[in-house]
Formats: sequence, structure tokens, C-alpha cells
Amino acid sequence: MVFSTMDSFTEPYTRAGDDISLEEVRKQVSALEEQHRSNGIPLSGRIIHVCHYLPVVAALNSRAGVLSPPATPPVKASEVPASPTSDEPHHDAELDAATTKSSSVWTLSPRSGHAAMISGIRSLSTTHEQLIVGWTGDIASPVPNENIPSHTVSDDDKAALDEALSTYQPKESDPDDDKKTSYVPVWLDDKVAHGHYDGYCKQILWPLFHYLLWQDVATEYASADSHYPFYESANATFARRIAEIYQPGDLIWVHDYHLLLLPKLIRELVPEAVLGLFVHTPFPSSEVFRCLPRRKEILDGMLGANLVCFQTYSYSRHFISTCIRVCGYETTHRGIDIEGHVTSVMHCPVGIDAERVARDITRPGIQPKLEALKTLYEGKKIIVGRDKLDVVKGVLQKVTIDYFPRILTVTLHQLRAFEKLLEDYPEWIGNVVMIQVTSPALTDSPKLERQVSELVAHINGEYGSLDFIPVHHYHQSLKKDEFYALLSVADLAVITPLRDGMNTTSMEFVIAQEKTNRSPSVLSEFMGISKHMSEALQVNPWSLGDVAAAINQGLLMGEAEKLKRHIKLHKVVTTHTSHTWAAVLIKMLLGQMNSQNTARMTPYIPKDVLQSKYRSAKKRLFLFDYDGTLAPIVKTPSMATPSEQTLEALTKLCDDPRNLVYIISGRDGAFLEQHLGHLTKLGFSAEHGGFVREIGAKEWTNFTESLDMSWMAEVHEIFKYYTERTTGSHIEVKKSSITWHYRSSDPEWGQFQCRQCQDLLENNLIHKRPIEVLVGKKNLEVRPIAVNKGEIVKRILYNNPDAEFIFCAGDDKTDEDMFRALNLFPSNGHSPIEEKVLLEAPLSVTLIDPEAKTASPVELAISADAVFTTAVGHSTKRTLASWHVTTPQEIVEHMLEIVEDDGKVDSHL
Repeated sequence: MVFSTMDSFTEPYTRAGDDISLEEVRKQVSALEEQHRSNGIPLSGRIIHVCHYLPVVAALNSRAGVLSPPATPPVKASEVPASPTSDEPHHDAELDAATTKSSSVWTLSPRSGHAAMISGIRSLSTTHEQLIVGWTGDIASPVPNENIPSHTVSDDDKAALDEALSTYQPKESDPDDDKKTSYVPVWLDDKVAHGHYDGYCKQILWPLFHYLLWQDVATEYASADSHYPFYESANATFARRIAEIYQPGDLIWVHDYHLLLLPKLIRELVPEAVLGLFVHTPFPSSEVFRCLPRRKEILDGMLGANLVCFQTYSYSRHFISTCIRVCGYETTHRGIDIEGHVTSVMHCPVGIDAERVARDITRPGIQPKLEALKTLYEGKKIIVGRDKLDVVKGVLQKVTIDYFPRILTVTLHQLRAFEKLLEDYPEWIGNVVMIQVTSPALTDSPKLERQVSELVAHINGEYGSLDFIPVHHYHQSLKKDEFYALLSVADLAVITPLRDGMNTTSMEFVIAQEKTNRSPSVLSEFMGISKHMSEALQVNPWSLGDVAAAINQGLLMGEAEKLKRHIKLHKVVTTHTSHTWAAVLIKMLLGQMNSQNTARMTPYIPKDVLQSKYRSAKKRLFLFDYDGTLAPIVKTPSMATPSEQTLEALTKLCDDPRNLVYIISGRDGAFLEQHLGHLTKLGFSAEHGGFVREIGAKEWTNFTESLDMSWMAEVHEIFKYYTERTTGSHIEVKKSSITWHYRSSDPEWGQFQCRQCQDLLENNLIHKRPIEVLVGKKNLEVRPIAVNKGEIVKRILYNNPDAEFIFCAGDDKTDEDMFRALNLFPSNGHSPIEEKVLLEAPLSVTLIDPEAKTASPVELAISADAVFTTAVGHSTKRTLASWHVTTPQEIVEHMLEIVEDDGKVDSHL
């Protein structure tokens, strides 16, 4: 689903389709692949997943290591925000020992964290060959707590790691998983790796995506740009590695905020790649994201993908709004339009590996621990809270009164959720305990740990007694048996992070409760998963009174209601699993193929062929648009003046008597004469073909004199109505057309008003009048149907049938009329059929010369390979042009090169 900018701001119901089984999704994927292959679209059957880390820890056995360099960021470890949500909330040393694989050179073991994502990726190996590309991580050595610097690892050892990875298979994978999964390591210099992850990712992007700014998580002045070069370098290294392993027909999925520059970098190296980006974290509103100094680079990097996918609709809406407001891009029903390249935006929440969790719940070690917990807290309700101890997980909101970390930058009154429960509902004193587990983050915070411990002591001192301790706090990683026993025995789960992209504990709790109490849960409405677990008790974690009331409601909930809620939640958790999520991602990406978002790649114009055809032609036509082709688009149209290089190129082209050069622009004649009128050998067409000034002439020919132009008054009134309601917009009245500009208005409101105005014109005026509506770049233009750039091109061609070379360049929708007019040769589906072309007298000739209505067709001398229609923009831009260049500057440079090259040839002759 792609969202327009003015869609409803309420989140749509996204659970529809949960009844579709994983097998059904896989059938749909298979059907799409078969359809693409039958249409001649290559598919390799491989999927490349690009993650920050490989899901494998590599230890080099060949020698003792030395300490790796310290983390680049010059801050205390206690002040660095914790890592993003780990999908694996517990660490199992027994599992690591069981799944460690040793070779003579390397020892490989599973890397904890992101279990849901990795499980989903591996599940695709039942139907596709998988390649997981990721950083090796710090290389461990046989010496405990020491790492080996990456630059000291030899090429032979790197090759040995490739070999060891080729046979690696984690023990926990499902029977069908990993049959066709390969691991591709990316080697990064230690300084780059830590500057990338500990620096830019952890200190800048991660806080920003969780609505914190970098200065909020630092103890001293922090520059938002100091680690950006490392981020850029790491992404570039990933891009080169992917280009090395890419095969035609591969699908590429890039995962998460560590690699946001990567889609664009891959697109530059592999233009034909079909590429998706999945962002696992929240995405903030545009007002927060725009604070990032490198905001445009990050957004442009993301928009290199064919498809950008988020956890929720609201995150995708924030992203679309940010692209519009920060970069000025426009949206269509297909997605975000970036100079003709369209990126779709969708959402699909990640699930958990429900089958594996259900198996783990039955492990024999769980039941004894569950019984022990029941005995320990006999007669009391058990509330379980599990959070990672970092600045957005909300632990302090659950238990705080007198203390609050400065880095949260939010002042709450001296209230706390659990204390307020005991204060407002004193009947629970002595009858309920809260077991709060705070798992250490990858970068732990002793400061937060100390504060939580002090706050727990405060509550226990206030409400506890010799035989009753209300809060039990455990700051440690739990083994699976302990963790699942705790989830199974609980009467209520309280999971209230301030911001979270996804939280697996809430879903694991539902599965753990299937055979025990079927207890409810209290979830933060700021979790990405919360919208899909609507049967949970959802709260604003900042309102601790509401949290306390929800806890009371959950503890008092009747068995019938608990069962009703549990059944619905269990269905959500067990149907939209990590395996389903991964299959849906592939289905989404396949859906982008053979669509308008993966239109044919327009090749870059070949200089050698261009120069060869130019030299051999006796007569040449050059047809240029102006704005966006010879001069870059600027916010103030009057500032789009030609550069010295542009004037030099035009002058040299005009000086050659074999060349006829025309500027075919939407500008009015006055502007063209002001800036280019001194070039007497240059021909002009103004107002999208409404007026022409022939080469050497001083007067303009008006093509609208014989047309009914009374419609302009009606259109002006409509435009006036929208101008009054759209601050920053204005009307431009030309002799043959009228344009409404909204470039200086609020981008989202301006685009919405533009669409409303377009609908009004198309539904109420067009069918009555001989006019057409053109949607341009931040403008809406109405002009006569009989007048367009294509008609002018036909006129020039009709008057110069002996031309043997045509170069035509443009950048927007109005220029497609020129390209269409020059599509002279019929095609057999692969290449143009070479035959003589007869051109009838076009309307642009007969309008001003009544006698020309009886004029005979002319035979053109041009051949198909001597017509160079050239679009300015991305190679994936939808266009009728045969070639492309990226920028206006390249058009100018190409013209200078062919003129200079021709001059060298003439001098030799």
C-alpha cells in the first residue's frame, strides 16, 4: 500500500489478511515469480539480506590477540545510549556452547540479538537461496576479553573464515532453515567500524529515531557530524561488497538504520538492482528529523531503494512527510518521486518465530522454575516488567518518584506507576509484587542502574514491610528457562517503553501464557507493535496515573474477558510471525518488479556515438528545454540565469552553419530575450509552444491568435480561489497559458491544494473547453490543446527535412511531448525499423498559414540512430527518451565536447 500525503491521519486496520497462512503467502510469491519469468524478467532465485552484523561471532584461533582500539566516541560509556531493541531478550550460555563450531583457524558461535529478523530471513531458505551480508564484528581472540585488530587479520585467515562460514549452521535453526543460506562477511577497519556504530549510529541516529537529540545523550558538547565520515565509509564498503557478489535477478533487502546510505550507493553501482529497505526502528516526525544536519544525504540514501518499508503506518507517514518537507519531493499514487525515480513506501510489522517460542516454552527446565516462583509468591499477584535499561525504555516511569535521569529531558511530577497503584488502590499493598527485569544494553549505563536501584529501595521502604517486598529488581540477562518461567507465571505483564520499534517480549508473553493464566498485558502505545495488539491494555507511558489504572484493571480482569483478549492476541502473534513477515517482504518487492517503479533503465548517452553521428551529419538540429535542462531548477524562477559555460556552448553550436539551435521553453518570450536574445543565431519557442521566434528573426509568431482563449478568465478565477487559500502561492499569466505556482507554500498543503484544483479543472472545465491541464514541478498549468512543445518540434522538423542529426533534451513532463514527436520510427519490439519517414504538415504549420493545409508530406533524411532524445534525471525515470544524463551540467559539457571534438577533426583535415 502506498500512501498519499493527505491520507487520513488515523492508522488503518493493518491486521486484515492475518488469516492468510504462510503457505498461502509463499504460493503468491511463487506465482509472482512465475509471472515475471514468463514476461522475460530475470530472477536468480537468490535474496541478498544486508545487516549491520553477521549473526555469527567469529574468534580467530591462530594467535593471541591484542586489545582492539577503544570506541571512537570521546564520551563515557555510561552516557552512550543503549543499542536498539534486541529481539533476543535473554542470553543462553548453554545454547552458545552447544552451537559453537570450531575449525583449525576459526571458532564460530551464534550472535545474540535480532532473533526475530534472523529467524525470518533464514526461513526463506525453504524457497530461495539466501545470502546474509554483514560486518564480521570485533574479531575475538583465544585470550579472554581481548580482540584482534581487523587490519592484522591476513588474507589467508579471511579466506579461511569464508570457508568456515560456508559450512556453518546454527543448531537452533528449523529443520528446513539454512539449507541454502550463505554468510558473506564485510571487513571494516576498526576505527571505521566503531565510529560508524558506536559513533554515528548510537549517538546520532538511534537517539533521533527515538525522539532524542544527540545533545540529550551526551555529557559535553557533541557534534552531529563528527562521526558521519565513518558512517559514510562503512556504507560505501558494504556497497562495494554487494556489487562484488550481485548477480542479475537478485533481490536485495537492506535492514535498519545502520545502512541508510546503502540503497543509493548500490543503485549507483548496480543501477538495475531491485532493492528494498526495511527500517526496524521508529521513524520520527519531520520536525524532529529535520534537526539532523545530514538529513538530505540520509533521505536520498534511503530513496535509492525501490521500496522502503516500516513497522507501522504512522512511521511510513512520518517518512513521506519528511521527504516532502525536508527535500521538497512530491508524492504520487505510486510513491515518492525523486527526479523521475519513484520509491514506494509500505509497512509490515515484524513478528516472532512463534513455533520456536512455543517449543521453547515446553523445555523440561521451565516447569520446576515456574513452580518455585508460584511457591515463592504464593497468595500474591505477580506483575512482570521487562525492559532494556536505556533512555527510552521507561523503567523509571514505572518506578520513579524523586529521581529522573537528566538525559530523558522530560520532567514528570513526583509520581510513579507502581507507587500510584499502591497509593490509589491500597488494597493491593501486600497482595501484589512487581518483578522488574532490566536486561543490560550492549552499552550499559551504570548511572541508570544506580538510579533504578535507589528508586526501588525508595518504594520498598515506603510500602514494604518485614514480610512484604513490593518490588524485586533484577539487572541481569536471564537464561531461557528462567525467562519463560517468569512470563508463564505472571498475572500481568507491564511493558511500557517511551519509544520502541518492536518489542518481542510482549508477543512471547502471549505464547507463554497459552497454557497457564492467559493473563493480560499493559503495553505502551508508543511501541511499533502496539497497534497490532489492540486487545492489550494500551497506555501513554508518560501518564503514570493511567498506567496505574491499567494495572489495576488488568489485575481485576475476569476470566472470561482474559480469555477473549488472549485468543485474539494469540491469533495475531501466531499468524503474523517472523516467517510470514519475511515472505511478505519478498512478495512486496516482487510486486515492484515490472511495475512503474522499476521501469526500463534509460541508458546513459554514449559520447562516442554522439560525436560520430554529429561529425558525419551535414545538417543538425539541437532542441533544448531551458529550466532543468540548460539551467538547474531554483526556488525563485527569475534566478535561473544561464551560466557562462551554457552561453559558451550555445554560442559555439550556433556559430557552426550546419547547426540549427532552438530553445523550446515554458518561459515567456521576455525572459528568453533578456538572457539569450543576444544570440542572434538562436531560435526560440516560448510558453510551451505558444510563440516562436525563428533563427535570425526579431518578431514572435503567435500560434494562439486563431484559437479561442476566453477560457483563461475562468481558469484565472479558479486559480485565484486557491491562491487566497494557499499562503505562498501565486498566479503567472502568460499570453497563451496560465500557471498556478506553489513552490513557496507549505509543501504538503500546496500539493494537496494542487490536486484539489486539478480535480476541479478536469471534472468541470476540460470537457467544455479545448484545453489541457499539466502538473509541473510545484505548479499547475492550463494551456490550449493545440499548443505544445511537440507541435513546435514537428514544425522545425517539417521545415528542415534534410536534417541528418537531432539532439533533443528535456527534464519534465512537458518535454515528453518533444520526445513523442521524435519517436518517428516504428519498432518491432526490440529496435526501430529503419525505413523512410514521411511527415505530414503539422498543426503548428497550418495554424498560421492557411495555404499550408494543402501542403504535401515531406520525406525526412534522418535515420533512427541519429536521433538522440535525452532526459535529464535518474536512469529509472519514466520517459520516452532514448538516453539520459543526470544533471543539466552534463548537457552543457556534452555539447562543448562534441563542438571541440569536431573542431579538432576539421583542423586535422
